[in-house]
Amino acid sequence: MPLKSIISLFLLLCLPITILIAQDSLNTAIAQKGDGIYSLLRKQGVDPYITYDDFIALNLPRLRDSMHLYEGMTYIIPETSVESPEIATEEMEEEGTNIKDEANSYEIFGEKYAEVTNKSERLKGTVYYLISGHGGPDPGAMTQTAGKSISEDEYAYDVTLRLARELLSHGALVYIIVRDPDDGIRDARILEMDKDELVLPDQTIPLNQKDRLDQRVDAVNKLYLKHKGKHQRLVVTHVDSRSKGQNIDVFFYYHEKSKNGKKLAESIHNTFKKKYKKYQPNRSYSGTFEDRSNLYLVKKTLPAMTFIEIGNIRNKKDQRRILDYDNRQALAKWISEGVILDYEAK
Repeated sequence: MPLKSIISLFLLLCLPITILIAQDSLNTAIAQKGDGIYSLLRKQGVDPYITYDDFIALNLPRLRDSMHLYEGMTYIIPETSVESPEIATEEMEEEGTNIKDEANSYEIFGEKYAEVTNKSERLKGTVYYLISGHGGPDPGAMTQTAGKSISEDEYAYDVTLRLARELLSHGALVYIIVRDPDDGIRDARILEMDKDELVLPDQTIPLNQKDRLDQRVDAVNKLYLKHKGKHQRLVVTHVDSRSKGQNIDVFFYYHEKSKNGKKLAESIHNTFKKKYKKYQPNRSYSGTFEDRSNLYLVKKTLPAMTFIEIGNIRNKKDQRRILDYDNRQALAKWISEGVILDYEAK
């Protein structure tokens, strides 16, 4: 960056908030040690899922990498009026598939995130199946960080729950195929490993790999036939494992013969490219969307689908993408925006 630009940015960061916005009526807050965007907004009594983009727009010059806070920096808090209307979703009829407890409360997300605010009905009438990779006796890719073991299945599941919550808030009917009875959405860097995941409705996950995959394929395909005629899509979430030195972006796969699957993957991929350009203009995005028809779930499931790899669990830079819960929430939100783009562009 030219010296003149660096000096200009430094002066901009140092200006008082009141000068930058030419008014002193907006709410502000000072970021404390350990604060992320979501936690800062929650502390101010603001719904972070509704105001995240507004916060970014108001505070972009004062964000590190366009998405992280500086400790001690003052930030503008966007206004919002949060109501609690009923979630515009259908009741799931099969035993064990109904994740709704009350009008807008979902136990599967855990106590902190159980309540879901209805943002819109943009996905009303749609059906989405979400599968997080591995689970049960198979933790998937594993590594160690800060002296603790971490595994693919826990982080893929957390992103999947966050994605489900986003889709529900826009009126979709959501089936979470791999489910943990007690984890919920977790705001922690180290997600403790367990083996108690089940496949919908309440099936124990078998040890044999092909049996595990067949179990998921059967669960999705049976539901697909039940909802035939509706807009149905499947999103599978995994975390890759490559050499420690290989930093990767988010990748999207689809079946070569599925026009709708390709469109879904491309819509989410394009959303990620736009987000990187907006929030990380100094960093290029190298993730791709491509045919991977040889993957079992891609080949055997009936709905149009995309298979997502959200990073390399063994790479330190990619670990920052999945260990920070703010980043996991951003991943889920960006995927959901791509899903909405795909549906509305039909």
